[in-house]
Amino acid sequence: MEINGENINIDDLFNQKYMHKEIKKGIFLSDNQCEILNSYGISLNDFSSIEELIYLIDEILEDNPDASDLEGVEDEISEFNYYANTNK
Repeated sequence: MEINGENINIDDLFNQKYMHKEIKKGIFLSDNQCEILNSYGISLNDFSSIEELIYLIDEILEDNPDASDLEGVEDEISEFNYYANTNK
């Protein structure tokens, strides 16, 4: 799998480098991802599912197509949360 141009093993997503934690039931984010989301005015309390969060990110990206850091976060959380929620 490739995330942000970096080839990684899915097991590596769970190591300390990424430090994902469960923000809400079934929603996993790292501290860095939370900081980037907050910088775009996305409050972690404003969504109830990963799909809703991604929808909010998509809306912001429509207005800010150069927001590569936010686009990277969207890709990361899509991959991580997909595997985290299907491998339980």
